[in-house]
Amino acid sequence: MSIELDHSIVSARDKVASARQLAELLGVPWAPATLGPFAAVYVNEGLTLDFIDTDEDFPVQHFCFRVSPQEFDAILGRIQAAGIPYRSTVRGPMDRQVDTQFGGKGIYWNEPEGHQWEMLTVSYAREAK
Repeated sequence: MSIELDHSIVSARDKVASARQLAELLGVPWAPATLGPFAAVYVNEGLTLDFIDTDEDFPVQHFCFRVSPQEFDAILGRIQAAGIPYRSTVRGPMDRQVDTQFGGKGIYWNEPEGHQWEMLTVSYAREAK
């Protein structure tokens, strides 16, 4: 069996609002209450992001989603319709531009808790197979 990431816990001040927003933008299912204290976003058949409420300080996390060009356009449309600012670089101004320097498309945006989401169509972290 290959190793696959099954789930990750994402700290939030409002787990339901954070989970709902991400699920709606990605167009995937979510549940406001699951096993334990989590609001779950079912990213795909094998990965769940479990949002948990906390009053403690937490570091900003970065999650990158690789999607098809068609999914990219649909998700970007939902981001734009929601009025969420996005940028073409990991750090920089909210330029509402799409990065195309790696042979695909990519953007970054932050959710209300500060966590950074990235969406791309071609991985720059791995060579194409």
